[in-house]
Amino acid sequence: MKIASVLEFETNNIEKAADQIKRLYSLFVSVDATQVEVNPFGETDTGKVVCFDAKITFDDNAAFRQSEIFKMNDETESDPREVEANKFNLNYIGLDGNIGCLVNGAGLAMATMDIIKLYGASPANFLDVGGSATAAQVKEAFKIISADSNVKAILVNIFGGIMKCDVIAQGIVDAVKEIGLNLPLIVRLSGTNMEKGNAILNESGLDISSATDLDDAALKAVEAIQTPKEKNKIKN
Repeated sequence: MKIASVLEFETNNIEKAADQIKRLYSLFVSVDATQVEVNPFGETDTGKVVCFDAKITFDDNAAFRQSEIFKMNDETESDPREVEANKFNLNYIGLDGNIGCLVNGAGLAMATMDIIKLYGASPANFLDVGGSATAAQVKEAFKIISADSNVKAILVNIFGGIMKCDVIAQGIVDAVKEIGLNLPLIVRLSGTNMEKGNAILNESGLDISSATDLDDAALKAVEAIQTPKEKNKIKN
């Protein structure tokens, strides 16, 4: 009632508006929405309280509970790369830069993108393979990233917890061989089985640049796409 009053509905419509607001909240919870926007929300000259227009955004993580809603998604309106990523449970968002990023964990992905910007370049995407990615998912992630013509180098930044670095390393090697990757590839592995993972990369015979930490990885990725003059500018 207080919200309806603050919205300055006519006195006779306050109770109706309050009921609509409660129903909107129930809808928000029941469909796992991240946003329910009603604009405008008003009243007619005949005393009806009406939601004249509405927009609802749903939580992708709740797709398993809201299967009927997600079946209505029109994939033709989405970025085809995001659609392809969703098929393999990969979280992908395309950006405008030229360094492709493959990372596990949203926080690590954000940190990776930030440090790429710090060294003077821009990320081409946000791609989070999650905390338990398989070699097959890594392979698909490489296919999606390398399909972007703007990508001039790829940076892989993996922290192995539940996900083991050697599994990821094997996925990287398989992906590079299968798609015939001809872009500079920088890989930083840390955590569970990182020694085994680095050994797989080093013994693969592929042109993969290993990095010791995130700073080293980002710097190598940025240098890989820059001219000698630009590289000297970074070092100075």
